[in-house]
Amino acid sequence: MEASLEKIADPTLAEMGKNLKEAMKMLEDGQRRIEEEKEKKLLSEDIPGPLQGSGQDMVSILQLVQNLMHGEEDEEPQSTRIQNIGEQGHMALLGHSLGAYISTLDKERLRKLTTRILSDTTLWLCRIFRYENGCAYFHEEEREGLAKICRLAIHSRYEDFVVDGFNVLYNKKPVIYLSAAARPGLGQYLCNQLGLPFPCLCRVPCNTMFGSQHQMDVAFLEKLIKDDIERGRLPLLLVANAGTAAVGHTDKIGRLKELCEQYGIWLHVEGVNLATLALGYVSSSVLAATKCDSMTLTPGPWLGLPAVPTVTLYKHDDPALTLVAGLTSNKPADKLRALPLWLSLQYLGLDGIVEKIKHACQLSQRLQESLKKVNHIKILVEDELSSPVVVFRFFQELPNSDPVLKGVPAPHMAPSTLGRERHSCDALNRWLGEQLKQLVPAGGLTVMDLEVEGMCVRFSPLMTAAALGTQGEDVDQLVACIQSKLPVLTCTLQLREEFKQEVEGTAGLLYVDDPNWPGIGVVRYEHANDDKSSLKSDPEGEKIHAGLLKKLNELESDLTFKMGPEYKSMKSCIYVGMASDDIDVSELVETIAVTAREIEENSRLLENMTEVVRKGIQEAQDQLQKANEERLLEEGVLRQIPVVGSVLNWFSPVQASQKGRTFNLTAGSLESTEHTYVYKVQGTGVTPPPTPSGSRTKQRLPGQKPFKRSLRSSDALSETSSVSHIEDLEKVEDMSSGPEQSTLEAHSPEQPPGAPAPQASQTETLQNRTQRPDDHPQVEEPGSLR
Repeated sequence: MEASLEKIADPTLAEMGKNLKEAMKMLEDGQRRIEEEKEKKLLSEDIPGPLQGSGQDMVSILQLVQNLMHGEEDEEPQSTRIQNIGEQGHMALLGHSLGAYISTLDKERLRKLTTRILSDTTLWLCRIFRYENGCAYFHEEEREGLAKICRLAIHSRYEDFVVDGFNVLYNKKPVIYLSAAARPGLGQYLCNQLGLPFPCLCRVPCNTMFGSQHQMDVAFLEKLIKDDIERGRLPLLLVANAGTAAVGHTDKIGRLKELCEQYGIWLHVEGVNLATLALGYVSSSVLAATKCDSMTLTPGPWLGLPAVPTVTLYKHDDPALTLVAGLTSNKPADKLRALPLWLSLQYLGLDGIVEKIKHACQLSQRLQESLKKVNHIKILVEDELSSPVVVFRFFQELPNSDPVLKGVPAPHMAPSTLGRERHSCDALNRWLGEQLKQLVPAGGLTVMDLEVEGMCVRFSPLMTAAALGTQGEDVDQLVACIQSKLPVLTCTLQLREEFKQEVEGTAGLLYVDDPNWPGIGVVRYEHANDDKSSLKSDPEGEKIHAGLLKKLNELESDLTFKMGPEYKSMKSCIYVGMASDDIDVSELVETIAVTAREIEENSRLLENMTEVVRKGIQEAQDQLQKANEERLLEEGVLRQIPVVGSVLNWFSPVQASQKGRTFNLTAGSLESTEHTYVYKVQGTGVTPPPTPSGSRTKQRLPGQKPFKRSLRSSDALSETSSVSHIEDLEKVEDMSSGPEQSTLEAHSPEQPPGAPAPQASQTETLQNRTQRPDDHPQVEEPGSLR
């Protein structure tokens, strides 16, 4: 085509042809590019976004990880507890990276290295925690080691289990004994892992008469073992606690070991108190754990090491059975689990390990000694002086109160009263624990519900102090926060019963017993159409309570108000918060009742307004139609004819009065407009009734907040002085009004005898009566009235 363009003599035509060629080429390239992108899009529709294209750079990937960890920039920051990772934590994290790198070595070198790491870590842990000649199993899940130990015990007691399997267990069922104070879900986990039915678990109760109520009852355990043997069962394994999961109590491990040796039962020990085995002084009950058959250690929380495995130490002589049970493995990857702990233990050294555990125990002792000096705080582990766990709760003795606030049941009180007092104190302790967790995040507190004591707060520094960096100053701050919250707790607890009595004695209000609310109480307003038997949501009641909540919050009192569904139904209620000062409960309840009643009346007036207006319009139309018919009869038919009517009206005009109708919204009645046309003034109608108010509404001084009882005496004193001052003024006016009136009568000859006094004297007297209390009354001269 270029040759043909060169033959064209006209340069303009040649230029046009060249441009056309370039344009066609551009269009063809664009179409081809669109088709390629469409094919690529069809191929990548099923591929997730981050994997599309040629990959992403390292910075973008790390930015994505950061956003997933801490949230996006536009999101609200969440107050999550972040672990304090020090250099020892970096060593643990380095172990995971080194493990991936070491796994690329050749098999022989890898075997030697993993064997060295595993043997060193096992030896160090056995020496530190006084467990001589033990083996170690490293695992990620904390309960996994106990499941492997149970499997080892089954293989040890049932010789034909490898061949016959569960048929051997069917003929003689194994029994695993767990304490009632064991951590929740442990027995179910073991049965699921071992494939055993739940009847193979035996729950051993704790002491009820003597000793701690969180220790296993040894005498009852022996009775259970004898009963199982008589029924043809095989007592297999006993799980004891060296520091229960709840309050940190230690079972009588020495006595349990003797019992297990007598009946051939495997003894496994776990708990936070096992960490104290690394210290120089160890209690005898914890020291007895060194003679058990196996124990589970959690060095990660104790030493503040992230992502390190849990360790189960055990003693057994048959390597074949341990291999079958899964406690040992020939895979190098399984042996490399100990690498993070191997690095961290070397970095800390024995002194660093002992110092961290000792520091945690000192923190618990410091808190325990400080709480003994605080009123209304009961420590539940006073008999465990060596326990590194402190559990406490708030209590208060009120007149005719329930001793269950201190955790002691009262047999002379009704169960309903016991339950109400227990739930009230539990709600306050739950609130206290949540407040302390927010104010002192470094404390690592936990709120828990105990079966006997109720809701409590636990301080376990061995599990949290190393990771959070808890110091003695944090413990002092924790005690100070507890002391600052005690006035709120005591005041709220004292006002609860008074609030309940006031609500029950007020018409239209219903007291709602919500055991989970820590405030003064919960109240619901019962409107006229309230169905008391229904538990479903009530739209009308919800509207009234929403308006009531708005009005109460506008008062700007020290109390907090919330609206939510009732505890046992979906009906709306008003939740009154905690009180930090002496509150006038009667005024509070009356304000709630009066305000709710006003909202209901106003709402009913607005709802009925549409129907009233509709009926009024219909009535006006009927009356106007009736008036038109009367006017037709009065004027006659001839006046309605267009031409004839005009002539007739010209000769004899009709004086027609304009009649209309007006609707009075206040009175809800239909009135005539004749008064408006005659007097040229629109009627004022009926004055609306005054808004109802409480009979005991108290006048507040400037700056005084609502519902305060502390200023009642000063208010009464000021009101009394004001009344007495006004009475004195009235006496002075009475003395001055006599001569004044006689003088007026003498100087007014136009006034007939018996006529009323002039208006000026009444105005003067009114002015004198309306003077401010601090002004002196002035007696006018008779002549000044002129």
